[in-house]
Amino acid sequence: MDFGPRVFPSSHPLVLHKLTLLRDVNTEPKKFRELVREISMLLGYEATRDLALKQVPVTTPLAETTGYSLAEKIGLVPILRAGLGMVDGIWELMPGAEVWHIGLYRDHKTLQPVQYYNKLPVSPTVQVCLVLDPMLATGGSAIATVDILKKWGAKRIKFVGIIAAPEGLHALTKAHPDVDVHIAAIDDHLTPPPSSPDDPPEGYIVPGLGDAGDRQFGTG
Repeated sequence: MDFGPRVFPSSHPLVLHKLTLLRDVNTEPKKFRELVREISMLLGYEATRDLALKQVPVTTPLAETTGYSLAEKIGLVPILRAGLGMVDGIWELMPGAEVWHIGLYRDHKTLQPVQYYNKLPVSPTVQVCLVLDPMLATGGSAIATVDILKKWGAKRIKFVGIIAAPEGLHALTKAHPDVDVHIAAIDDHLTPPPSSPDDPPEGYIVPGLGDAGDRQFGTG
């Protein structure tokens, strides 16, 4: 299935190994959080491959030479609450990154995102924004967050997630074709509207891993 040149599913063996553990229904919240952090670090490495650099002089124990430092300021934008678990892994790679939180929840009747928190400053303080959310299901929250960041004035935006549904990828790439999407896996489909009380809620990724927020925070 082709989602265009800006969608990058990972084929890294460590990502695939850790993702399998993350999916397992028997993985407890503490281990689940550790896996989210580790996978996020690996995805962050891939997502930052094209960051701009500037040359800087450096003195080694033996000589003067030329090194490199990041030429752009990076902002991490976790979508509350599930996106919080992805911050620490990427922050370890880039401890100087700024973190800005955007709170959205999905209305379970309409499946549309509802914003309840936004603490972005008046004007952009970074050149590159990484939107963090473990699950790209319908794509509504990701699209709304990118909308907010573009209105704020962000110039380069990337989405970093763990699992995506084809429906969410289609929606996000159609709404924002200029946004790179780095993901650990593309799953099969979203659950349809339930036909009985025993059916799972609508709009969950299959096979997925359940509710990423509940599994991180032990609230499921």
